[in-house]
Amino acid sequence: MRASDIMALALRNLRESVLRTVLTALGVSIGIASLVGMVSFGVGLQDQVMGSFLRSGLFDSITVTAAPSFPSRNRRPTGALRLPAIPAPARPAPSARPKLDDEALKAFAAIDKVKEAYPEIRVPVEVKFGPFSEMTAARGVPMSARNEGVFQEITAGQFFANQTDDVCLISLEFARRLSDGEPEGLVGKPLSLGFMSAARTGAPGVMADPGPIPGGVPGSLHIQRTERPFRIVGIVSRQAGPGAGVGMFATVMIPLAKAREMGGADLSSPQALLQQLADRRSYATVTVKVQSPQDTEAVEQKIKDMGFSAFSVADMLRNQKTAFILLDLLLGLVGSIALSVASLGIVNTMVMSILERTREIGVMKAIGAGDGDVRRIFLIEAGLIGLAGGLFGIVLGWGVGRAINVGANYYLQRQGAPAANLFLIPWWLLAGAVTFAVLVGVVAGGFPAARAARLDPIQALRHD
Repeated sequence: MRASDIMALALRNLRESVLRTVLTALGVSIGIASLVGMVSFGVGLQDQVMGSFLRSGLFDSITVTAAPSFPSRNRRPTGALRLPAIPAPARPAPSARPKLDDEALKAFAAIDKVKEAYPEIRVPVEVKFGPFSEMTAARGVPMSARNEGVFQEITAGQFFANQTDDVCLISLEFARRLSDGEPEGLVGKPLSLGFMSAARTGAPGVMADPGPIPGGVPGSLHIQRTERPFRIVGIVSRQAGPGAGVGMFATVMIPLAKAREMGGADLSSPQALLQQLADRRSYATVTVKVQSPQDTEAVEQKIKDMGFSAFSVADMLRNQKTAFILLDLLLGLVGSIALSVASLGIVNTMVMSILERTREIGVMKAIGAGDGDVRRIFLIEAGLIGLAGGLFGIVLGWGVGRAINVGANYYLQRQGAPAANLFLIPWWLLAGAVTFAVLVGVVAGGFPAARAARLDPIQALRHD
């Protein structure tokens, strides 16, 4: 038989038993709807957690610190028994720990797939605005952070126009403490930032007058307090963008070039201050931005091979991603239970169709139809039922998910939480659901099709 004839016979048989076909397809659609709803819920949760980091620009960032050095501790054995000393073989001196300085920044920027590398600088400052005074830390923000993370939607004002002006961004919470009225009115007004700067004036190795620093330190240190006016150009809210509360958000944010210029003296101890003056171009932490999140792991490994410590958000979220995959599998298995029940309905429909069309099968075989032709007719019928059920199940699952999402968002907004898309149906879920529905239909129709193909044509013609 020709393929067109087989398809025409299958469609005709389905039309002759419309009610039974519709009910069977409806069972498949309910199973597919439950499967799509469960998996889309897991995908939606994953998008809410993972997607916020991807959109915030943190997922393509690597935090680099200087590798810690652990000095070896040589302990001398104690006791009455003393063994003769055995000279240890000569070992090469350990290589010096690499410094996280401007040279390291150039080396990071030269790595393939790296977009930029910049230091993280926080300058201790005293903010003065009229009678208001408060100690805080000013965060250096690079110009590349424009339209990224919390800077995607600035509450009032705008981002830095350049990195040379004495301007700053402040948080919305801090703006409310500065102003009794509307915080937006602070945009364009100046505030004073007071910070400490240090300089080394004496020759190393010479004991000089320590001045206000107790204990005496080699070299003369000149520490002075500087105040500089900064104009407020924008106000940033912690909820202004995805990934809020992490990354570059701070009470006061200034251009990175200004933070480098201001520096910040570490006055915790004379030794710390001297170390800072000796290595004034070294940094505690450096951020390396890659071109895409997929490049994070390879670039991170190259940085570690250079002798630095490196970690990224991808490292912290790797276990969470595995947990979400397992959650999707579990939800998919739960949703497949209803589909397995629907497959029994397809088997029942096909078996009943064989009983009703036994004589017709005998006639087809008597005029030359083979066993394979009969088998293909029943398999096509079962596949068409699965296809119809899969298509309608996708629509049903999407509609139920939208309804639940509207109700959940209404409740979240009543509780003061932001709205979220809890059900997300990607294209691979749509294609997979339809393919799975057709596959279930064909598998479920396999036994009835084989039974119909084995019918003896003489016995089938005698069937009433």
